[in-house]
Amino acid sequence: MDIKKTLGEKVKRIRKQRGLTQEQLAEMIDIAPRNMSKIEVGSCFVSAETLEKLLAALNVSTEELFANDHIKDTKELLSDIYSQIDLIKDNRKKLETVYKMVDYIVKL
Repeated sequence: MDIKKTLGEKVKRIRKQRGLTQEQLAEMIDIAPRNMSKIEVGSCFVSAETLEKLLAALNVSTEELFANDHIKDTKELLSDIYSQIDLIKDNRKKLETVYKMVDYIVKL
């Protein structure tokens, strides 16, 4: 796993969720836009000072930023879910189990 690339993808995803451009975020954390781009593509890592500024600007915790749980965007997640369901479409028992699980989660 490439931690620079993983972190960059997470920063990019959160930045987009916040409705910010690279230029806007770069300005907020006082770095050049080209350096923001390098962070997001994983070609360079951030200093501790820049990391602190990123956390504040994006309003995220260190744990959230470094968690590798959901790097994919919503469309990718849905596509993966549909692909998995397609693999079991002929197995009624498994489909019923998936249905029950989804139904339970929706009702939470």
